Amino acid sequence: MKAVVFDHHGGIEVLQYRDDLPIPEISPNEVLIEIKASALNYNDLWGREGVPGLEIIFPHINGTDASGIIKEVGSEVTNVKPGDEILVNGALSCGMCRQCLGGDDISCPNFLVWGFQTGPNDGAQADYAKVPAVNVVPKPANLSWEGAAAIGSALVTDWRMLVVKAGMKAGDLVMIWGAAGGLGSIAVQLCQAFNAIPIAIVNSEEKAELVSNLGVKHIINREKERISRKIQKLTDREGVDIVFEHPGNATWETSIHCLKWGGTLVTCGATTGFKTTMDIRFLWNKQQRYIGSHFGTTAELMDALKFVENGMIKPVINCELPLSDIAEGHRIMESGDVMGKVVMLPD
Repeated sequence: MKAVVFDHHGGIEVLQYRDDLPIPEISPNEVLIEIKASALNYNDLWGREGVPGLEIIFPHINGTDASGIIKEVGSEVTNVKPGDEILVNGALSCGMCRQCLGGDDISCPNFLVWGFQTGPNDGAQADYAKVPAVNVVPKPANLSWEGAAAIGSALVTDWRMLVVKAGMKAGDLVMIWGAAGGLGSIAVQLCQAFNAIPIAIVNSEEKAELVSNLGVKHIINREKERISRKIQKLTDREGVDIVFEHPGNATWETSIHCLKWGGTLVTCGATTGFKTTMDIRFLWNKQQRYIGSHFGTTAELMDALKFVENGMIKPVINCELPLSDIAEGHRIMESGDVMGKVVMLPD
């Protein structure tokens, strides 16, 4: 089969587009998927570049976000059959530990992100891929292959952050970093679906236009305006109820300053750096809540997809590229100018 593979860390030059890889063999609890579309994720960059303290299994095929057709099912699989159209939830857990049995799969000590921490040669950027049957869900009929690949991981991550962890409710003011990106563009729509009020943070007029077209009324261009001052003005100096964090070091201090007394900061990553400093008086004196969140369960994805099926949340796609042009996809991601998701299509 054709796939993009690399056998050591480095720049874009380590990515190899090959046509001689074997089709994966499935176990009794797995399914084989003919990949129709995949979408890039920041973990594709981290996997290629390497992350201190995290072992990437070589040879490696990236890819966590995918849609496709079930081609083969294991002998113990009953939830899907060959021919089913699906999308993948890339959150892999053991299903047997105390956390999994208690319904908290994401806290599983054996938790892995498919296509990032798995291997060898085990990800979506290929003609075929295998995953546990419990990690596939039906593709909504109103989504294209490209849209299904683009929305899955971002949607379940946002749902867990805002709905499950932060407890977002109608009327909440939610400040969203990177509002035009893959996570942010879904987050603003999720806020609107819950009648919360998104405040979109962007860094260009093009991105401001994108989120405006999504129906967002409050938009802050951080290249032109001081964010904390604008937030104080928008909220009558009270601050926001929720901050949707994921850049990390570059934005953390501003996020805390923009959060109201008793407000909630929820974060799922740190694309600008893992280490930061903070004034802990905001934590105990203002009684703010800082919550970590990571991916989401398959059940949470199924809940979130109901909003996609009724048209309230739609995928946002930056561009579509052939898989053989994966290097261009990485360049777009690294540029920081991406709006929505970069989708890769089999050649």
